[in-house]
Formats: sequence, C-alpha cells, structure tokens
Amino acid sequence: MTEPQIIRSSSGDELVVLPRADYEALLARAEAAAEDEDDIAIYDARKAALAAGLDSLLPPAVSAAVLQGSSLLRAIRLWRGRSQANLAERTGLAQGYLSDLENRRRAGSAETFEKLALALDVPAAWLRPFAQD
Repeated sequence: MTEPQIIRSSSGDELVVLPRADYEALLARAEAAAEDEDDIAIYDARKAALAAGLDSLLPPAVSAAVLQGSSLLRAIRLWRGRSQANLAERTGLAQGYLSDLENRRRAGSAETFEKLALALDVPAAWLRPFAQD
C-alpha cells in the first residue's frame, strides 16, 4: 500500500486520497471480515442450541441426503437403517403409503408424522412441517 494523501476540504473535513487498487483491497478485506462475522454468528447460534438441548438440528448425513435430492423422510429412514417394510410394520402404515410419502406423491397428517417420528426415534419437529392438517 502506498502512503495515502490527506487533504482538508473547504469545510475543514479531512479527506483521504488513496490509489484505487488500495481502496478495492480494503473493500475486499472488509467484505471477508463481514462474511467471517456471519459464519461465527451461525456457529455460535448452533452451539448454543446444542448446549440448550434443542435437538431440531438434522444430522449431517440426513442434511447431505436432502441436499442431494432425497426426501427428508427417506433420508431419516435410511439414516436409521430401516427399510420401508420395517417402518411400515413399526407404524402400522402400509408400505405403499410410506413410499408415496417419501416420493412426495401424498401428504400425511400430523398424526402420521408423529407415528413416523416415534418409530424412527427422531424429534417430531423434524417431520412436523410436512404434515398436512
């Protein structure tokens, strides 16, 4: 960085003149710092949620499967190592119905998703947003 030039305006304000490349480098650093602050805030919020016992955060394997296009129900079922037939038996729901839920061909009731959450041993909050009341 070159030395900035400081000039005084007619109103007495001090103004700093610096090369454009130096100005753009300062902007880039400021943007990077702001992004880091956002990342730190997200990290701190997640850490606080875990410390408070809030279990609404999905496991990384489930999140990754959803990001790759899997439905949340299917991702959780596979993460728990269950087949559709096994889950159907544990919930009393038809295997075909579970397939329809997983493939988003049908919407389930809140009661259905409560049963699924219980059978999969996950917080009902993970599935509740998908229930059709």
